[in-house]
Amino acid sequence: MNKYIALFIGLLCLFSLDALAQKERKFIRKGNGLFEGNEYENSEVEYRKALDKKINSYEAGFNLGDALYKQKKYDEALKQYQALTATEKDPKKLGEIYHNIGNTLLMNRKIDESIEAYKESLRNFPNSKETKYNLEYAKKMKQKEEEKKKKQDQNKDQNKNQDKKDQNKDQNKKDQNKKDQNKKDQDKKDQDKKDQDKKDQKDKPENQDKKKGDPEEQQNKISEQDAKRLLEALENDEKKVQEKVQKAKAVAQKAKRSKIKKDW
Repeated sequence: MNKYIALFIGLLCLFSLDALAQKERKFIRKGNGLFEGNEYENSEVEYRKALDKKINSYEAGFNLGDALYKQKKYDEALKQYQALTATEKDPKKLGEIYHNIGNTLLMNRKIDESIEAYKESLRNFPNSKETKYNLEYAKKMKQKEEEKKKKQDQNKDQNKNQDKKDQNKDQNKKDQNKKDQNKKDQDKKDQDKKDQDKKDQKDKPENQDKKKGDPEEQQNKISEQDAKRLLEALENDEKKVQEKVQKAKAVAQKAKRSKIKKDW
C-alpha cells in the first residue's frame, strides 16, 4: 500500500513539474512573440512570469536580459546576464552570455571591459564569427578613442603653448609700452626743463634790460637834429675857448715884451 502511495506522489510531482514547465514554455513563447513584435516591455513581463515558474530557466533568463537590453536598460541587462554565468556550465551557452555581456558593456562605453567579455566568450565558444567581429569592432573603437584622446592632448598642449606665447607677447607688448611711455615722460621732462631754462634765462635782469632797453642808453638815443645842434654848440664853445686862449696868449706875449723893455 505504501508503495502505491509513494508511486502516486511521485507521479503527481512529475505531473506538477510538467505542468509548471508547460506554463514556463507558454510564457516564454508569448514573450518571444512580443519580442519579435518589438514589444520589449511586454515581453519582459512574460519572461519574468516564466522565471516565476522556473527560477533557473536559462532560456527565460537569457531572453529577459535581451528584453532589458532592447529597452536600453543596460545596467539591469548586465546584472541579468552576469547572474546566468554563476550557474551555467555549458560552454556554448556561456559563450552566448559573455557575448551579450560584451555588447551591453560596449553600449555603456566601457570598451576595455567589453573587449575582455568578448575574449571570454571566445574562450568558451571559439567558433563564433559574430563575437570575433564584435571583438575587432571594440578594438577599433578603443583605437579611435585613444587617437582622439591623443589628439585632444596635443591640442591641449598646443593651446597651452599658444596661450604661453600670447602671454609672453602681451607681456612684451606691455614692457614695450612701458618703455615707450617712460621715454615719452622723460622727453617731456627734458622739454619742460628746457622750456623752464629758457624762461629763467629771459627773466634774468640783464636780459630784461636788453629786452626793455638800458635807461641810460635810451637817454643817449637823440634825434639827428638834436645831435646836429649839439655838435654846432660844441663847435661854438670850442671857438670861444680858442679865442679865449688866443687872447690869453696875446696878453701874455704883450706883457712879456713890456717886461723885457723895462728891465733894459
